[in-house]
Amino acid sequence: MQSVAAKLHRLPGPGGRGRTGGATVAGATDWRAMGVTAGEAGESALGPMPTAARRTATSSTAAARGSAGRVRRYQTSRMLDLAVAVPVLVLASPLILGLALLIRLRMGSPVLFRQERAGRGAQVFELVKFRTMRSAAPGDDGPESDGDRLTPLGRALRSTSLDELPTLLNVVRGDMSLVGPRPLPVRYLPRYSPRHARRHEVCPGITGWAQVNGRNALSWDDQLDMDVWYVEQRSLSLDIRIIRDTVASVVRREGISADGHATRPEFRGSGAGRAAFAGVQRRPPT
Repeated sequence: MQSVAAKLHRLPGPGGRGRTGGATVAGATDWRAMGVTAGEAGESALGPMPTAARRTATSSTAAARGSAGRVRRYQTSRMLDLAVAVPVLVLASPLILGLALLIRLRMGSPVLFRQERAGRGAQVFELVKFRTMRSAAPGDDGPESDGDRLTPLGRALRSTSLDELPTLLNVVRGDMSLVGPRPLPVRYLPRYSPRHARRHEVCPGITGWAQVNGRNALSWDDQLDMDVWYVEQRSLSLDIRIIRDTVASVVRREGISADGHATRPEFRGSGAGRAAFAGVQRRPPT
């Protein structure tokens, strides 16, 4: 195989003749036929590319490829979201209407719980779920009062995850994905460490890696560590496995609430009350 230098030596000089004194190389396609790349041909005419310029070009190429990869992953994830969410909404519409009527009769209005949550890029959107608690008094809407406000019907809806059915509308609208870090209240945004803030690099999900590895029984730091692990490892195959494991977790009714809480305690900030994580975030899905 010819070296790059040997190939370049045969390229035409300023007068149009090959540098070996041979015949003129006519046409832009000749250097391609000789196995010379466009970059090598450019170096023949302009001289070697400076090292710094090479690094810049390489970095730009890598960044472009990374961006294209992210776009492809988003498009694939979006197709999966719609392929699952739309049929489930249609098929479950009688159940959704029946639950809405039951909530209206037992708990009154509103039927839906709406709250602003932080999504991809920390953009704020309105999360929609079935209401499971009595309305809170002003200033009494924190998780500390959840146990007093959670109704028997609401407890049943939470234990079966049926309260999440309206959240499929968020998936169809593009606010959320089926799989991703769970969307958390906007007030938590300034409490994340820089690493934990990476959870907002992707769309939030109805379920996620943390939800199939402990759910609300996890410490906050363990959950956020798992969220970041998912951001770094996400793929279509991982999403499918998480959806599969979610079904099993719902059937077993695992991790519905933290110990001693109706739901889970307030998030105070990254690093507050960290529990032993034991490398779970690096364990491959089964």
